[in-house]
Amino acid sequence: MSRKDILGEVGRVVIKIGTTSLMQGRKSISIDFMDSVAEQVKALKDEGKEVLIVTSGAIGVGLKAMKVQANPNDIPIRQAAASVGQSILMQRWADSFQRQGMIVGQILMSLDTYSDRDSAINLNNTIDSLLDNGVIPIFNENDAVCITEIKFGDNDTLSAIVASRTDADLLIILSDVKGLYDSDPTKNPDAKLVPVVHNVDASVRSMAGESSTGLGTGGMRTKLDAAVICKDAGCSMIIASSKEPDAIYRAATGDDIGTIFVSDSEISKKRRWIKSAHASGRLVIDPGAEKAVLDHKSLLPVGIRSVEGTFDKGEVVDIICEGHRIAKGIAGYGSKEMSAIAGKHTAELEGILGRKDHKEAIISENLVVL
Repeated sequence: MSRKDILGEVGRVVIKIGTTSLMQGRKSISIDFMDSVAEQVKALKDEGKEVLIVTSGAIGVGLKAMKVQANPNDIPIRQAAASVGQSILMQRWADSFQRQGMIVGQILMSLDTYSDRDSAINLNNTIDSLLDNGVIPIFNENDAVCITEIKFGDNDTLSAIVASRTDADLLIILSDVKGLYDSDPTKNPDAKLVPVVHNVDASVRSMAGESSTGLGTGGMRTKLDAAVICKDAGCSMIIASSKEPDAIYRAATGDDIGTIFVSDSEISKKRRWIKSAHASGRLVIDPGAEKAVLDHKSLLPVGIRSVEGTFDKGEVVDIICEGHRIAKGIAGYGSKEMSAIAGKHTAELEGILGRKDHKEAIISENLVVL
């Protein structure tokens, strides 16, 4: 099967551009590279495709501007560098796209941006409005204010979540390597590029090496994690080298470049959101409730052993049984009420809550088995 057949019709593309692609010799932004990206995006837009960009590099750019040693462990310095670097980075992107007659819009995100469903819907409405008006959305993690608990951790993960939440057909991750190899190419000169991956299993994970740069935070392992997120969301993913001529355009139009991770079949928008959302708490359940959940039935309060964390009704929680996360779902009650009714039978709920309410802790349509 050809790459074009595997990809199918690509309408919306997310492009993740890593620090090593942007920084020329680890010292400065490559304006030529950014201009090339803008040219390729323009060509894709002219063919009717929608394009979103996830950019890294703000911290690296800021460190250079501030003349601070690369990759310090001091979090405030990194956050200050992100603040300085993000404004410089966006100006460079704006300049490159302006030369192609396009404008860009900045979206800074943290992990909790997509954890609340209303916020997620509002963000997607903003993204759709930008695209409808010909604007290229450019995402980055809000490193200037994010703390460890609300960070994506790396922009490979961020790009995969953006792709999954915006119903993208394809995520292209530009990297310093040509794709996934069957062994570490820096150690084995006979390593071969793997052109197609259908499942990210143990054998595939064993192939992952490490990032070659001191400025980036994402290696091949984080890219494989991103591939899993995309696959579960029905989005294909391609890893390609930023050094390849016209890598973005070629990847998006079905050329045999890099490694493609083939997507699953279509998954509903709600299931995509639940599956990828940051869990605000945990419900620990008994084996009987586990069987019901695995059979795609609703979770009843009687099957809940304990409630962990603080969350509101409508937030996503993890479902845990015997130490294993088996599902995620949208909580039908907040953590306070959930704790009060945990382990209780349906007939007892009205007396505990003081009102008649639904009997389920999480209804079946709001549960996703992992």
